[in-house]
Amino acid sequence: MNLGNEPPSLDWHTTTDSTSFDVISNIMNGLTQMDGEMKIVPALASSWEIEEDGKRYVFHLREDIFWSDGKPVTAMDFVFAWRRLQDPDTGASYATFLYDIQNAYEINTGRIKDLSALGVEALDQKTFAVRLKQPAAYFLSLTSTCPTFPLREDVLVEHGSKWTDPRFIVTNGPYRLHKWQHEYKIELHSNPDYFEGEPRVKVVKMFMVPEQSTAFALFENDELDYVDNRSFSTSDVERYLKSPRYRNLPLLRSSYIAFNVTKKPFDKKLVRRAFAMAVDRSVFPRILRREETPLYGWIPPGLLGYSESTGLRFEPKKAQALLARAGYPGGKGLPKVELLYPNREDARLVVEAIQDQLKKNLGVRVELVNQEWKVYLARRKKDPPPLFRGAWGADFPDPESFMNIFTAGSGNNHTRWSSTRYDALLDKARAEQDESVRASVYQSANRLLCEDEVPIIPLYLATQNILTKPWVEGISFNALDIQILKNAVIKDPAGKDGAI
Repeated sequence: MNLGNEPPSLDWHTTTDSTSFDVISNIMNGLTQMDGEMKIVPALASSWEIEEDGKRYVFHLREDIFWSDGKPVTAMDFVFAWRRLQDPDTGASYATFLYDIQNAYEINTGRIKDLSALGVEALDQKTFAVRLKQPAAYFLSLTSTCPTFPLREDVLVEHGSKWTDPRFIVTNGPYRLHKWQHEYKIELHSNPDYFEGEPRVKVVKMFMVPEQSTAFALFENDELDYVDNRSFSTSDVERYLKSPRYRNLPLLRSSYIAFNVTKKPFDKKLVRRAFAMAVDRSVFPRILRREETPLYGWIPPGLLGYSESTGLRFEPKKAQALLARAGYPGGKGLPKVELLYPNREDARLVVEAIQDQLKKNLGVRVELVNQEWKVYLARRKKDPPPLFRGAWGADFPDPESFMNIFTAGSGNNHTRWSSTRYDALLDKARAEQDESVRASVYQSANRLLCEDEVPIIPLYLATQNILTKPWVEGISFNALDIQILKNAVIKDPAGKDGAI
């Protein structure tokens, strides 16, 4: 298969991108996992109890779970991992995931220095307990995500920053990290001691080919067994639409344009609103031709709190009036506007369309800047340009997974925007147990984000486009866009199932 790019990191506490998580999800397991219908089922935890009206969780770990060096997975591995996620020195963007836990926020923001004050404990070797500040309807879903996976303290102490090197890393998933040839290939080997049984495909080779056309040529030459959006350009999709091996799947993954609200002219809300109303979202399904859904609000269809009426619509006349009110009639006087995007063909098509629309509808000239994946991610985090293209896939099927990335404390919020009102609404939604009330609160936060303050312009809800060779079966897909390979089967030329 093709990852498309070099994973920035395989440290599941500090990385944030889907490329890295596609590797980590196949070499690691957490307490729970998502099945094909996105329901929570047991993984390393065989069972759990929810106590004290949702404020305490007690997880019972399986007896037959082991790290790749043969040591058993214990409750202390979770205690260490979750404390490390909250440790300010770790710099984990996903630390906010565990803010519902007692003292998590205080530890992560430096108000409490003692990591042992975090509301987690090992009751014994195989019993892990968690205490929340307040009930959180989505908490169990968090335990299936990469940032909450366990970690061995002794491995980190011994190897430091090199602990993710194939020579040192210890994992507990269906595959083991065998080889990492940077900028070329990652190789995974099946885990014979995996608690669900050793995968039938013994070796998985994950290449790093950023050009979609090049990767698809490898597929057509039988050098790749499976391709997805990273290797499947719009023109190639059109050629294979009628293939029985082609699949188009809806995703909980949204594309957007973000503003750095600290950089002129986007420190003015009127300018941000003008830009949002000058972009016609209906063009994206036409240019990408993958059955994308135009988005105006940030909560996608199918999730609690979605409202079709949320968001600013395409109204170029009103957009021009707003820009004039902001002091830039016809775009005159606007400082240079730079739009950063990652090195992918589909991303280029999107930003070129936006560039054309902003020039046509507002008289604004936008300079497009393309960067390789790791460099693009690093720049967004360190010094975001005035405009940048982003994409976000849900970590769990709940509006919280989308909305919390734009809170003030989120390490994934690169807009530099913050709102105490927005954060308060999300705090209220997290604690609310009545689903109808919770939906209403998320709707209010969504309107604040996408109609009033507008630090982002939602663009479209993505689909996943997949093509497999006839001899490949069993790769698991879901709306979270996590490719799970443990059930994959490759048939030999004679048609017999086999591990190849």
